[in-house]
Amino acid sequence: MLASSLAAAGLPCLDLSARAAAGPGVLARAVYGAAVRGDALANDPAYAEAVAARCRTIVPEGSLKWPVIRPNRETFDFGDADRIAAFAGRHGIGLRGHTLAWYGGMPSWTDAITSRAEAERVLSEHIERVVSRYAGLITSWDVVNEPIPDAPSSPGDLRPFVWTRTLGADYIPIAFRAAASADPTARLVLNEYDVEFAGARFKGKRDALLAIARRLVDSGVPLHAIGLQAHLFADRSIDRDGLQAFLREIRAMKLDVLVTELDVVDVSLPGDVEARDRQVAEMARAFLSAVAEVIPPSTILTWGISDRYTWVPTYFTRPDGLPNRPLPLDAAMRPKPLMAVIERYTRSAS
Repeated sequence: MLASSLAAAGLPCLDLSARAAAGPGVLARAVYGAAVRGDALANDPAYAEAVAARCRTIVPEGSLKWPVIRPNRETFDFGDADRIAAFAGRHGIGLRGHTLAWYGGMPSWTDAITSRAEAERVLSEHIERVVSRYAGLITSWDVVNEPIPDAPSSPGDLRPFVWTRTLGADYIPIAFRAAASADPTARLVLNEYDVEFAGARFKGKRDALLAIARRLVDSGVPLHAIGLQAHLFADRSIDRDGLQAFLREIRAMKLDVLVTELDVVDVSLPGDVEARDRQVAEMARAFLSAVAEVIPPSTILTWGISDRYTWVPTYFTRPDGLPNRPLPLDAAMRPKPLMAVIERYTRSAS
């Protein structure tokens, strides 16, 4: 187990079991954290310092995804994830895990999986190997990530990929049960995006996510929380009423809520930096206030901490050619208005 290895190396492991076991609404102020990149932690001292100073928890941005740790069927490569875990241990920072079952970027060798029995075996064994390695260290997992299509045709609609082709909707409870078996103390999360906006497509996402959560809860599957990714788009409106109605249903199921991947896609905002930063912060404030009124989130993570390292320009390059500014610190690691908004809802890293 990696936790034992870190302890043997003299690196501290956090005992977060009490915090992880807390029910919905117990924490008045959320834990703040961010997705991190192992190469940047190793090679960019300013970035590493910012993460250590501001984050109470971190999540590997890509190091625990299938293509990274399973380059082929026989090999597990935990190198980058272990380095991030060691960084967390050195700095007394908590860890989340992302992700165990996700349609995006599955390695090509999984295309050869065709039978139900083989699929269940491979999925369960993968989860057992990964979760047990970090048992006691990673206290919260995005077990199933983005199971719902962008425009679901019905509440039961799921994204097509290897697990739905072979296991159908059963892949979801299989994944959660495997994770719980590997680490019974971990908090297990169902993670999704595009549930906060106004419009029929987004209502469909909310309805579909509720349907999955209800099936799991009614079947006694170990689901503890819903993860709201919160990749916010500045040209979309937050459906405050719809989001809060959705959250009341989550609360009725006695589930926690985490904000797992917060950032603001600023591609449609003006070039002026001060004006843009204010609008980014206001978008996040509108979202977080709507959520906190119903279920104060136990954790708020941004998908990255600095504009120096963000996925946004890969898909949403600004037409004026200016750098995107979706995150709480700018490229020079200076706090922006978005950080001030986040700090209203989170506890200080100090």
